[in-house]
Amino acid sequence: MVSPDYWSSQKVIPVVVIKNADRAIDLAQTLVDAGLHKIEITLRTSGALDAIERIAKAVPDAIIGAGTILDVESANRAIAAGAKFLVSPGSTPLLLDHLIKCGLPFLAGCATVTEAMHFVERGIQVAKFFPAEESGGVNFLRSLSTVLQSIKFCPTGGINPSNYKQYLELSNVVCVGGSWITPSAFIEECAWQEISKLAREI
Repeated sequence: MVSPDYWSSQKVIPVVVIKNADRAIDLAQTLVDAGLHKIEITLRTSGALDAIERIAKAVPDAIIGAGTILDVESANRAIAAGAKFLVSPGSTPLLLDHLIKCGLPFLAGCATVTEAMHFVERGIQVAKFFPAEESGGVNFLRSLSTVLQSIKFCPTGGINPSNYKQYLELSNVVCVGGSWITPSAFIEECAWQEISKLAREI
């Protein structure tokens, strides 16, 4: 398991929903050129794994990850496609065991104090906090920092340009994940300049 420094090196991770893998390479290069090397492709579309594979082969400066990892099978498919990190919205004991054993950096999701305590018991130093806004947001994480000081978080879910800096100011937040940087409509329209502008703004 990697240290929090791995995640804190990039404060905002684009969370990408991509339908057409033909757009993947241009999208990844746009984000890398704008300074965002870690990119999460969510496994919510039929083209997601193809997109990960294309980026892994064609954009060496991209650190491409797979999100919406729901089980061991999806984790294995993402790794085979070339994913360099894995992100899950939650975890089961079986999935968590597999994420730990696979050797890649990962963010397993939690939304409660009890779940965070389970992660601490397993030696996990950084977790995904999801869905962030619906689960108490900044106030919840601020309260949690006084109780559980050995675990930090990457909040996702409801993160946007108006609130992401509030999260990053918290002592127990190393980075945030956000989909606002890569709107699906922009990807479909190949609006790379617009995506570059959103990426450079952060």
